[in-house]
Amino acid sequence: MIKNYFKIAWRNLMKNKVFSFINVFGLSVGLTCCMLIALYLYNELSYDSYHKNVERIFQLGTTFVKEGKEDRTPNTPAPMAKAMQMEFPEIENGTRLLKMFADDRTLFQYTEPNGNLRSFFETKGFVADSTFFQVLTYKFKEGDAATALLNPNSIVINEATAGKIFGKESPINKTLFISSSTIGDADYKVTGVFTEAPNPSHIDAGFILSAGSASSNGFYGQNDLATNNMFYTYFLLKPGTDAKKLEAKFPAFIDKRAGANLKAMGFYKKQFLTPVKDVHLYANTSSNVSPPGSVTYLYILGSIALFTLLIACVNFMNLSTARSSKRAAEVGVRKVLGAEKTSLIRQFIGESVMMSIIAFVFALIFTKALVPLFSRLSAKEIFFSFQQHSVLLAGFLLLALLTGLLAGSYPAFYLSSFQPIKVLKGKITNSLAANSLRKGLVVFQFVISAGLIVASVIINDQMQYLRNKDLGFEKDQQVVIPLRSGVAKNIYPALKEELRKNSQIENVGASMYYPGIVNPSDMPLYKEGDNMNSAKRTFMNWVDASFLQTLGIKTAAGRLFSPGYPADTNLRMILNEEAIRKIGFKNNQDAVGKNVSMDWQGQTYRWEIVGVVKDFHFVDLHSTIEPYGFQLINNQSFNYLVAHAKTNNMGSVLQSIAKTWKQLNPNEPFEYTFLNDDFQKNYEADNRLAGIVRNFTIIAILISCLGLFGLATFSAEQRTKEIGVRKVLGASVDNVVGLLSKEFLKLVFIGILIASPVTWFVMNKWLQDFAYRTNISWLVFVITALIAIGIALLTISFQAIKAALANPVKSLRTE
Repeated sequence: MIKNYFKIAWRNLMKNKVFSFINVFGLSVGLTCCMLIALYLYNELSYDSYHKNVERIFQLGTTFVKEGKEDRTPNTPAPMAKAMQMEFPEIENGTRLLKMFADDRTLFQYTEPNGNLRSFFETKGFVADSTFFQVLTYKFKEGDAATALLNPNSIVINEATAGKIFGKESPINKTLFISSSTIGDADYKVTGVFTEAPNPSHIDAGFILSAGSASSNGFYGQNDLATNNMFYTYFLLKPGTDAKKLEAKFPAFIDKRAGANLKAMGFYKKQFLTPVKDVHLYANTSSNVSPPGSVTYLYILGSIALFTLLIACVNFMNLSTARSSKRAAEVGVRKVLGAEKTSLIRQFIGESVMMSIIAFVFALIFTKALVPLFSRLSAKEIFFSFQQHSVLLAGFLLLALLTGLLAGSYPAFYLSSFQPIKVLKGKITNSLAANSLRKGLVVFQFVISAGLIVASVIINDQMQYLRNKDLGFEKDQQVVIPLRSGVAKNIYPALKEELRKNSQIENVGASMYYPGIVNPSDMPLYKEGDNMNSAKRTFMNWVDASFLQTLGIKTAAGRLFSPGYPADTNLRMILNEEAIRKIGFKNNQDAVGKNVSMDWQGQTYRWEIVGVVKDFHFVDLHSTIEPYGFQLINNQSFNYLVAHAKTNNMGSVLQSIAKTWKQLNPNEPFEYTFLNDDFQKNYEADNRLAGIVRNFTIIAILISCLGLFGLATFSAEQRTKEIGVRKVLGASVDNVVGLLSKEFLKLVFIGILIASPVTWFVMNKWLQDFAYRTNISWLVFVITALIAIGIALLTISFQAIKAALANPVKSLRTE
């Protein structure tokens, strides 16, 4: 009996190849999309889950409180870890991590046994306490995790870095000369090599230096609990410790140990604990060791996965119910020959389940093939393992079976209830319920498709806005060269002089930081007559006399630094307009010549304002413009050189800069980036989201059109004789095409009307993440409507025109 069911099911699939293909292909594509996004969600939700004692590891964070506003950060001052360990017996162990915040890349130099010097730039560098690998779990390929950071000037590197520098040789006990703008130049001995973790971590480290190094003591040796919040602190709590109860003790500790200093600084701070496995998604801070994930993005991607699968399932159900009446005669004959209702139900549900299983098998093949492409699109190390993702696969198999059951249930129960006499007399037609269900499902499909089109257009508009918005400085044709080593910093005056002679270069400047990268330096400044209670946090950058001119930052009042005013290095400052407003000056001109002050460790420091610059975006457009200032220094301690090219022929410019660099600093590689590219890196997560939404929108539309094509084909078949009669009575091809298209286009239009307000609400919420954003224009919805209707019309018109052009004699021959 079962064998007979399969035979009939297979014959039915082969007999209706178009409908079978649409059903199987559409569902398999929907399942594939859902699986890929599920793998992405699995990756995001598995951060730091591999650590031993993960339930007892917490990151300590700080909430700064001033004037009723709270700023939640993951940072702490250097002495906080040890002070809390001494105060609270609930803490079993602790460790601190310092990011190489002044290095976008760090210079490594290795002298081979034959005396050959090899240089590399490495990224993702950190400095950590000797207890780091005791609190957090890393698998070591070589070396001992317990002692790897115990001695000063030790370095632990990851497997990829070890292979790049040392090849197949063991790196243990080999010496690397490291040049860093964060902690200076020194020799480090390699004491360990760690392998890639089984799951992602918010600490994406390429190398870790020991904190006992003399060059790092300037940061680690500080004793102030109020300021210098530059460290990431982690605690391993004792078994059975309630983190919330421990957290409740922190306010009294802060009042006792730092209350007086905080009051003098004009702000207060609160400490909080975040489970390490929640740091990536749920720490609720704007930054962390690595850029935090977004729960909102996960909801968006999860919704896309669900909606894509729903569209595929709707297709499956729609075409199954549409084809049901075509088999009414078969049901009538089988009932006359003695078939029972239960056997017919099993037959139709079995056919539907069989198709869903075939779709599931194809989905597995598609997913396995597309994982590498999806990894590049999402910029995540996503992989697909039948063993590791067995639970996930079981869930999708169950989902496919459930889809088959639901899709097959309506035609199964509907067809099996037919009375054979009526069927064989041709008195059974599509029911009103079946037609209404199909129409409702088509509307649902295009609600999702139109919504995705609107979302894709709005995201694309915002990305265009971010790329094209005036940032307040000249971002194009700016070449950024890192000055990492002492040698590179010392040659800056000569390098600048040589580059200024280059006819292809307009100007050259240098600074500690430049727009688009992290600037951790700030000062609380207040104007004369006020005190630290009214001080405003002002980010600070140290530049040479031509940096502001090189970036094209405009003057609002006063003047810029220049070689003609060498005394500007003597406690003089330039502020932006936002700093002037926040600090409390009447206007820009009023501020010029006035002083701003800061109290620090019992002393008051004053700076004269010599100029005010127009506001510019020194961070990305997710954030508002904050108070920002510049100070002039003439010593060789800059982190970056910036050269503004005159020509679009950047290849020629880079060749000439590289030649000059090699003449002055032959032992270091020439590395560069473009300022505009560095600034745009801040939108990588948004660009990835835009790419994912765009691609899945295309897939959703494709699946919807497949279903629409199938229903249009079915509708044309059902109305073959009606079309023949109309043509005999004088109907034109246009009349027939309009007749067949009108019904479906009406459903598409209803879908667009429902989708538009819902999508507007969702995307308006998404845009709130940006301090500067585009407006959602009514044109977006008009464009979406035209796109959706145009796609639907193209899909339907093929079958409509085919039916309209058919010879009416053939369709009416049996009448």
